[in-house]
Amino acid sequence: MNYQNDSVRRQDRLLDQPEATELLRRGEYGILCMQRPEGGGYGVPLNYVWDEADAIYIHCAPEGRKLHCLRECDRVTFCIVGKTQVLPARFTTFYESILLDCRARTGLTAEERRRALNHLIGKYSPEYKTIGRQYVEKSFHRTEIIRLDILSWSGKCKDNLHPGTTPPGANSNRT
Repeated sequence: MNYQNDSVRRQDRLLDQPEATELLRRGEYGILCMQRPEGGGYGVPLNYVWDEADAIYIHCAPEGRKLHCLRECDRVTFCIVGKTQVLPARFTTFYESILLDCRARTGLTAEERRRALNHLIGKYSPEYKTIGRQYVEKSFHRTEIIRLDILSWSGKCKDNLHPGTTPPGANSNRT
């Protein structure tokens, strides 16, 4: 995976790669952004799991708008937002986020699809792995898995908990 922050406009708000990697690992959901064939964009929030290498897996029904969009254009972005804190009196928000440029793949082998579903259970329902595996087998025929191959990614934050960012109270005119 190519972690590249060169094109981030606010270079003073870069999220370093170890923190970005941790956000990728622990993030609750991401927003998959696609191009609609008829024009315009389509974004949808989804649970996901990272394979600890260079791909993200998401699940969906075997037909629908996401798959229709991906058949026409397999280049997508996936945005994950972690901690946020609105600071009303300062007219700003602390945040951390990563943006991943990906190529979407469908038509995966049954083995890869099962592995992805088991990873999703491990992330979101670790105390229910046995029941979860039974559920996977019962609903496997009506589940599609999309693999997002990560081409490049970047991270950004505004927060006093991240190195290199402006602490609260300093330069308070900036948003």
